[in-house]
Formats: sequence, C-alpha cells, structure tokens
Amino acid sequence: MARVVKVFVTLRNHWKKSTVAACALSYGGHWLYGKHCDNLLRRDACLAAREFGRQQISPQEQLKKATVILNPAACRGKANNLFEKNAAPILHLAGMEVTLVKTDYEGQAKKLMELMEQTDMLIVAGGDGTLQEVITGLLRRADHESFSKTPIGFIPLGSHNSLSESLHILSDNQVKHITSATLSILQGETVPLDVLQIKGEKEQPVFALIGLRWGAFRDVASTIKKYWYLGPLKIKAAHWFSTLREWPQVHEASVSYIAPTLRPPDLPEQKPQRPNLMYRIARRLKNYWYPPIPGNTIFVLPERWDERTLSTLELSIQTQNKNPVQTVSTFYLFFNIYIYIYFYLVATTTKVTGCLNCLLSCLSFSEGAGFYNIDNEEYEAMSVEVRLLPRKLHFFCSAERREQLLTQYCVMSPA
Repeated sequence: MARVVKVFVTLRNHWKKSTVAACALSYGGHWLYGKHCDNLLRRDACLAAREFGRQQISPQEQLKKATVILNPAACRGKANNLFEKNAAPILHLAGMEVTLVKTDYEGQAKKLMELMEQTDMLIVAGGDGTLQEVITGLLRRADHESFSKTPIGFIPLGSHNSLSESLHILSDNQVKHITSATLSILQGETVPLDVLQIKGEKEQPVFALIGLRWGAFRDVASTIKKYWYLGPLKIKAAHWFSTLREWPQVHEASVSYIAPTLRPPDLPEQKPQRPNLMYRIARRLKNYWYPPIPGNTIFVLPERWDERTLSTLELSIQTQNKNPVQTVSTFYLFFNIYIYIYFYLVATTTKVTGCLNCLLSCLSFSEGAGFYNIDNEEYEAMSVEVRLLPRKLHFFCSAERREQLLTQYCVMSPA
C-alpha cells in the first residue's frame, strides 16, 4: 500500500511530466491499435483471395494475365509501398499471372499503352492522373476498338481518386478501400462507363472519365496548398484572398452544342452465324450473274448546332460517372453564378445553376483564359471540341455499385 501511495505522490509532484507521458502513451496505443486493425483487414482480404486461387480450372484453360500500371510517385511517393502491402498479395494469391509495369515520369503511361500487348485485364494503380494517361493512351491506339473491350480495374492509390466512389463503396480506412477495390477485380463484376473525348485544333485528343472544369473555383482550388499553415481555415482563406484580388470573377466563353439523341440499347454482342458453304457459293454466283442494283442515295440531314455565350463564374463539362446513383448517358454543361458573402472568414454561398444536356459541344475561350482541369489534371485553356463516347470502357466494380448502375440504366432514355 505504501508503494501505491508513493507512486501517486510522485505523479502529483511531477504532474507536467505525467501529463506528457499519458498523452504519448495514449497516442502510441491508438496508433498500434490502428496498425492491428489494418493487419486484420489485410488478412481477411488475403483469405478471400486465396479462395479464388483454389478454384480449379480445366487443363486447356490458361491462367488469367493481368497487366498492372503502377505510378510510384502517386500519393506523395507512397503508392509503391501501399500497393506492395495491400494489393499485390491479393493478386498473387488469386492465382493470376501479374505483370507489373512502373512508370518513371509523367506521361510515360500513354507511351506504354501504345506498345502494350493484349491482356486479359488491365489494372491501373495510382490516382486520377495515372488513370487519365492510361485511358488516353489506350484510346489513341489504332486498334482501340478491340483493345477497349479489355476490362479495366482501378486501385485508388493517388491523392485524388474521383472515379473510385463510382466503382467501390467508399471507406475512411485507406487499407480497407484498397483491399476492397482489389477484391472487386477478382469478383469480375464490370460496368460500362462513358468517356469524354476532348480535342484541340492541333493537339491529339485527351480522354476523360469525369470531365472538364474551368473557372474561378478551379483557380482557387489550385492555390489552397499555399495556405497550408492556416490548417482548417486554408480553404476559406484561399477564397477570401481570391475575392480581394478580383471581383467580380466573371469568365466568358462561347459554347456550341448538339442536343442528345436516343441512347441505343445495351445489348450483348452477338456474332452472326456463318452460312453453310453451298449457300455462300449460290449467293456469289447470283451476285455475279445478277449484280445488285445500287439503292437510292440516303441523304443525311445536317446536324443542328445551338450556340450560347456564357458569362459565368464556373463552367463544368462532365459525365455522371462520378455518381453512379444518378448516372445518365449524356454529359452536362454547368454554368454557375456564385454570390459569396464573407463575414469573419465564414463563407455563405448562394448558387444559381444552369444545365444543358448535349452529345457534342465546342468551347471557345478568349485570350488569357488561364487553365482548366481535365480529371483533376491541369491544362492550358484553349478552344476544344468535347464529344461523348457512351459505354466506351468497361471497369471492374463492386456488386453494390453495379446494381445501382444497372437500376439507373433501366430508367434512362436519352443519350
């Protein structure tokens, strides 16, 4: 008993050191508990992957080949470690033949896609920038029609993973998010996603899954990192200083667009059965002796373009791939008017939004338009043509997200 009393007396006499020690022990215990939970998540994911690997295949069937494009520089250089700890063991335990390709510099993924051979599945391990480079390189290929049928998996390892919320159920735990995304690749559930083709006058086309964003809010978002020292107030500070530098922040652009058409039904591809030999010989002889009479010329009506001049604070062109519950087959042009009222660094926003449904659009910007973002990647603003490519690529997704998308497709009509 005397020893216990002595301990409490010592703690009371040195209460400052005791407080620091208690805080350090609490933080250390919480950190160790988090590491333990992450290891349990990895273990459960590996056990699930092992069940896939134990499935028997026929002697004639080969192992599935998976090509992984990994950007080690993603997530501030942590992507390689995250992939090796959380995703690589799952792929190997599933019995796949994995080919890992690491990029060394920005833009290399586009060149790698031009040279890549056919594979059973393509896996992108990185963020929005890596994914955009991969799909741009894929759709620039001469054989993109056949190569685009290859299913694509996305393992979110970047600082920005905008498409991940469309394909997987989001989680605050990074390890759970990565392992869930990897397991969804093994489950084999795929969903078709729309793609935007963005083409300048002289540049090669760039392809996007989320969209294009241009305006004051995009400009402010690119400066938020400068105010890191303000902590949770850095976003409000960036808007505050941007408003002081320029008001009103009006951006002008000219938009020409074509109204959407009906979306074709999503039917599985079926190869017509080849006729027998005698039928083909008879058809050729008939065409030789009685050549077919050319039919009447079909006149195609010119496309109707509508034009509009916008004076706006923010303009976005995007598909609805970002929100699977509200996915539609057309993409939207949002021209927004924001009124900011600041009071003691607390921002209140009043927003008026206009929306245009369209299948094809052309944007014209004035000189000095600045920059715009394509899937969170910065490009110099120039006049571009934006075209919707419906259901162009197939991505692996979780079963829950697939059900939401299929349910949404049932109520969609225009394209």
